[in-house]
Amino acid sequence: MSVTATALTKKDEEQRGALVERLFHGGIAVLEMLSVYVGDRLGLYRALAQDGPSTTSQLARSAGIHERYAREWLEQQAVAGVIQVATENTDAAKRQYTLAPGHAEVLLNPGSLNYLVPVVWAIPGLAATLPALLQAYRDGGGVPYPAYGAEFRNSIASLNRPMFKNQLGSEWIPAMADVDRRLRADPPARVADDGCGTGWSSIAIAQAYPKARVDGFDIDEASIATARENALETGVEKRVTFERRDAGGPGKAASYDLVTAFETIHDMSNPVAALRAMRALVAPGGAVLVADERVAEAFSAPGDERERFMYGWSVLHCLPVGRVDPPALGTGTVMRPDTLRRYASEAGFSGVEILPIEHDFWRFYRLRN
Repeated sequence: MSVTATALTKKDEEQRGALVERLFHGGIAVLEMLSVYVGDRLGLYRALAQDGPSTTSQLARSAGIHERYAREWLEQQAVAGVIQVATENTDAAKRQYTLAPGHAEVLLNPGSLNYLVPVVWAIPGLAATLPALLQAYRDGGGVPYPAYGAEFRNSIASLNRPMFKNQLGSEWIPAMADVDRRLRADPPARVADDGCGTGWSSIAIAQAYPKARVDGFDIDEASIATARENALETGVEKRVTFERRDAGGPGKAASYDLVTAFETIHDMSNPVAALRAMRALVAPGGAVLVADERVAEAFSAPGDERERFMYGWSVLHCLPVGRVDPPALGTGTVMRPDTLRRYASEAGFSGVEILPIEHDFWRFYRLRN
């Protein structure tokens, strides 16, 4: 019997209606995210913030876009509640729009923990990889990280940078009091930052601990090139170096007082090899710190918004990236604490301590030799 011919109970009809409504609202959300992308990339939010209440023609001149497109975007953003109508007028040409003060931080302040507009930068990269993703689902392979493009890479970096800047040196590392003391002491401590991406975690460590020397490692060549530029721009290039290296490859054994991996273990094809290499890098008395997603302890369905958020990234990015290089364990974004404990045990660590750090999205593990 076909699905359409199946008789539905009242409960079935309610479920059907709820899913129809959910998909409809999801479609609205996707369209609005893409219009935020347009506003960000064309500098429309910044123009509104700088110029104050603006008509369509004023925004068009300030941002260098066509007036007709300016009007449609402003009206759509106002209808969506992203911007406000400052001066009502039945004449669309005279109506003024403004950016709400509370929204400016979310859309325009890259140093704020509330800066969330980089989420929309990831959308083009995710969309561009869909043909390769579908093929990976069919044959069990993966999608290489570089295939997601520069905007996706910058999205991740820009989302994480405020956390590194504002919390790494003031909350995360100080949760390990002995490590915090060592990084402030002489002789200068050495830190290895595995999977450093564009370098903001390594840079934040150097800025929080002026005596420390930091070596950042990442397998992605474009990320390492950007990391070196970021180190120069922030003035820490004499104490921070970056090297393209596989996290599972050999390094300078027993050389580091702290070895870190921020939101990267779940993306690795062979996380056990990476953790084993990290264990080899740390000096006697040193520490290994892993920060990864704060997912639920166990699977349950339906899940809460955070679990839905994590699984969304996993099916489109983290799982396929983690299945590129054999042998690929294919961890995915949803790496539960027991999975990390198992990986750590297989890598030779004697135990895993979950640090008492409050964070909405990450859980912090100290791995013990």
